[in-house]
Amino acid sequence: MNHSDAAYWSEDAASLSATLGSGPAGLSSPEAAERLVTFGENTAEEGARLSGLRLLLRQFESPLVLILVFAAALSLALREWSEAIIILAIVLGSSLLSFFQEYRASGAIEQLRRRLELTARVRRDGAEQTVPLRTIVPGDVVLLSAGNLIPADGLVLEAEDFLVSEATMTGESFPVEKRPGVVAPESPIAARSNAVFLGSSVRSGTATVLAVHTGRRTEFGAIAAHLRARAPDSDFVRGVRHFGGLLIRVMVLIVLFVLTMNVLLARPAIESVLFAAALAVGLSPELLPAIVSVTLSAGAQAMSRRGVLVHRLDAIEDLGGMEILCTDKTGTLTEGTMELRQTVDAAGEPSAEVRRLAFLNATFETGIGNPLDAAIAAAGQAAGLTTGGVTKIDEIPYDFARRRLTIVVAESERPGRHLIITKGAFPEVLAICTSVDAGDAQVPLDEGHRAKLATAFETAGRDGFRVLALASRDVEARPAYGHADEQGMCFRGLLLFHDPPKADAASAIRDLAALGIRTKVISGDNRYVTGHLARTVGLDPASMLTGEQLAALRDEALWHLAPRTDLFVEIDPQQKERIVRALQRMGHSVGYLGDGINDAPALHAADVGISVAGAVDVARESADIILLTPSLDSLRAGVEDGRRTFANTLKYISITTSANFGNMVSMALATPFLPFLPLAAKQILLNNFLSDIPSIAISADNVDAERIRQPQRWDIQEIQRFMVIFGLVSSAFDLLTFAALLLVFHAGEASFQTTWFLISLLTELAVVLLLRTRRPAWRSVPGPILLWSTVVVAAATLAIPFLGPASALFAFVPLSAAELVAVGGILAGYMAATEIAKAWFYRSVAGHRPPRRRRPRRRQK
Repeated sequence: MNHSDAAYWSEDAASLSATLGSGPAGLSSPEAAERLVTFGENTAEEGARLSGLRLLLRQFESPLVLILVFAAALSLALREWSEAIIILAIVLGSSLLSFFQEYRASGAIEQLRRRLELTARVRRDGAEQTVPLRTIVPGDVVLLSAGNLIPADGLVLEAEDFLVSEATMTGESFPVEKRPGVVAPESPIAARSNAVFLGSSVRSGTATVLAVHTGRRTEFGAIAAHLRARAPDSDFVRGVRHFGGLLIRVMVLIVLFVLTMNVLLARPAIESVLFAAALAVGLSPELLPAIVSVTLSAGAQAMSRRGVLVHRLDAIEDLGGMEILCTDKTGTLTEGTMELRQTVDAAGEPSAEVRRLAFLNATFETGIGNPLDAAIAAAGQAAGLTTGGVTKIDEIPYDFARRRLTIVVAESERPGRHLIITKGAFPEVLAICTSVDAGDAQVPLDEGHRAKLATAFETAGRDGFRVLALASRDVEARPAYGHADEQGMCFRGLLLFHDPPKADAASAIRDLAALGIRTKVISGDNRYVTGHLARTVGLDPASMLTGEQLAALRDEALWHLAPRTDLFVEIDPQQKERIVRALQRMGHSVGYLGDGINDAPALHAADVGISVAGAVDVARESADIILLTPSLDSLRAGVEDGRRTFANTLKYISITTSANFGNMVSMALATPFLPFLPLAAKQILLNNFLSDIPSIAISADNVDAERIRQPQRWDIQEIQRFMVIFGLVSSAFDLLTFAALLLVFHAGEASFQTTWFLISLLTELAVVLLLRTRRPAWRSVPGPILLWSTVVVAAATLAIPFLGPASALFAFVPLSAAELVAVGGILAGYMAATEIAKAWFYRSVAGHRPPRRRRPRRRQK
């Protein structure tokens, strides 16, 4: 294939197709497969999952690991063979442990991404096929409709009322029309009216497009490659990174202090350097990124088993912290199965003619597929209606400003005449009517008729029916029609749809409320039908704000009204994002559940965007969480799983940082006063390795019910307080151990190091079981994997000094019965003191809730 980077928008469609080796029938499947190998997958990202080898090598990129490798090399140079082998073995063991967990986690996330991947319709082998978007190649003929994401840069071959949102490329907030043609080669992106670009989306209409550039060769890919920019991190990711950085900075200062003191005390230089290197690793939170990744991925897997797919891992924290859920009613609070119950004329009488006109309008519509049109078509077919003798002439697609759809048809028995049929929202259809059907004639639409129609509309809404209006106009035939032709219409009647509330909607809202989440309905439907539904599902129908009222409010007024309002009705698409931002402005963490084209801005703005598997492409791609079933009960289950995952992530962070801080203080205070090093380098590394094993199991730990009942947020101040208080408790018992060993047992170097190794490791293991819960430890059952891994490591710890080869290798000595009793006594005292400190901490210190920080929106996905 002779594929050039020329200005394809300036080429004739036929010649460009020939150049790309394509045509009206598209590519053959073998040719598409060959091009996929040549051009690679259609993604603008640097790469998907890291290869196993690359992930393994990444484990050795840490400066701390490199310090240990340097220490091992130094030992080898000095012929300290056993020291070098121990260091290298522990480095390898720790790296393999981290690699194994991260590899499993990345594999699980890759499987979830495959479940979430988008598809596109293409012509291949002369037939329409649906293929994964990542397999689109240059030369594919792509079929697009409203709601689709543009899968590649390409040339428009055919288009009908084709409007595209290109804000991500050009910054233009309004959709632009695209049509076939030829554009000058020097035209900027915004002026290429015959071309579409990866990263934009279809607002309305349909089109056939020839894919020219894919993946990183697209305009979007070129921008990403040029900037090498990464999406801004969430609060949670930034908090983890900054807190880890803080610990490392403190660790560096402590290590330098300890090293300096060893030099001043004239201790052996090589031994001091190895000690400092091991201390750096033992005190650093080196497993923090891996543990966070493993915990979040395990949570994502658990959520997927309950029908909740995670698009962005750190959205689990946002889901757990959600306080307000904004949702449409259709499909979440209602069954989402529209049924056309009645078609009535302007006088309120059943009308077969209104049914027929609605059937023609819905059947010929080709823009945005929706359940209302499907219900009309199904009812018409059931009544024996067909399109026989009727030809479609033109279509004026639905858009969210006009809120109506117009179809122009020609009927065989009326040559030279066309019939314009418009259906849509009642106010918007009534606004373009000047007459009303009175049965045997059309009469002027005066105020009396308008009042009667408004009463009929309101009555139907209060009875729970969703209502559309229908109008028509007979005109002389002409080739094309536009928005200007939607005037002077005759009001023909109303279409009444029934979408019953879900049986579990009321209980689902109560369950969410029990989790601290308030549900708010944002709907384009009228106030009457939404109020009827609210009464049914337990929301306050009087707590209502209409789109008209909202438009008249200043932002400051909306900030105060939005949190107290349950129902936002008759809302324009542009107002959805404004509502979300008003709630956020008042300090609330907001989730938004939407599945339509017009939901994308609100999904982006929300703290956590939620969509469903059947949503349009642009909504699914904008969302952070995908529900396999559009049910609030599924969302409730996802929130609970998200809170469990977040709680377990914070457990590791809190426990590890407090233990590390305690060890830092202990080392800094003890080193100047001890006649020898408190632990040898290899003993520190063994301690660190063994204590890491149970930490991996925290991701599968049980979570107390009260931790799930309230929204959770990343609170770095509380973690800092936790770190200091429990770190100091640990240090106090470390110093008590030092005093007992020196003053009571008069321990020598080997005995001192063996005893403190046991005490420091056993207390680290015990504290995991104690601080994993806010309850008294005996009233909370740990997860079986965490419990048994802790028990096994504790047993191995006690056995090591008594195992001849292992004891000799690490310079341990067997302890006397009195020393073992002392170990048990100090451990018991530490556990009791930790329980007392924990009760005091959660009663007196924790629970401070910092003011909500408004963050910049995380990214444009």
